Amino acid sequence: MPRKRKLLAQLSALQSNTSFPRIDALEKLNTTPGADSSPKSSKYFVIEKKNSPQLQADFFNQPCVSLAKSFLGQVLVRKLPDGRELWGRIVETEAYLGGEDEASHSKGGKQTQRNAAMFMKPGTLYVYQIYGIYFCMNVSSQGEGAAVLLRSLEPLQGLEAMRELRSASRKAPTKLLKDWQLCNGPSKLCQAFGIDKAFDQRDLTQDAAIWMVPGQDPPGEQDVVATTRIGIGSRGEWAQKPLRFYLRGNKFVSVVDKKMEREMAARGHSPCS
Repeated sequence: MPRKRKLLAQLSALQSNTSFPRIDALEKLNTTPGADSSPKSSKYFVIEKKNSPQLQADFFNQPCVSLAKSFLGQVLVRKLPDGRELWGRIVETEAYLGGEDEASHSKGGKQTQRNAAMFMKPGTLYVYQIYGIYFCMNVSSQGEGAAVLLRSLEPLQGLEAMRELRSASRKAPTKLLKDWQLCNGPSKLCQAFGIDKAFDQRDLTQDAAIWMVPGQDPPGEQDVVATTRIGIGSRGEWAQKPLRFYLRGNKFVSVVDKKMEREMAARGHSPCS
């Protein structure tokens, strides 16, 4: 695909060459971060310099809906303990607006030990567990208790490592995952990138194991579908609000809203190639 080849060529120019030794076991993938005594800022700090340009604090310091849209097309980078780097283009997000949002973990403005990261400075990771097994990753934004859920990525680099990580987290032997199946869902992307509760409260602007770099060819408004969030059907009017955003026509998106895409086409909004 010409677009993907162009992306890979541009991304390769942003990073240094890295050796790719084999991962031995999933449990070896997490690093031990340091601590910061400040209760209202992320508790993790830089332990080494990174060669790649990255998104800075001013990017994350924007309202939740704006940040959710701005994430589309940006690139998440995860550096494994063995030196390998995983790169994925963000193609789907959901905004959770804080106290007023009935679907948010911070609804009513309630702050707990679990959701503390949602009240920290913009750019802080909020990682939580669902069903006692899977993890989901969010990024705090402007607004008390507001955060953006990362739903899907388009894998760009380190796909074999992602397959190893996904395989290690699955109990029964299964068929080899295709590229589009690696990160097309919030828990899948956490598995593929080796993200677990140890990443909760990390700062994307300072952490040495996970950060974001600017994407190439940012999408225009005509490329972004705004639709309802997934799995919050019991939240009244909040279940109907268009707070999920994804790149139209991208096959790595977890759930496509065909009705909304038809409406966009009828209004003459054609996606860019």
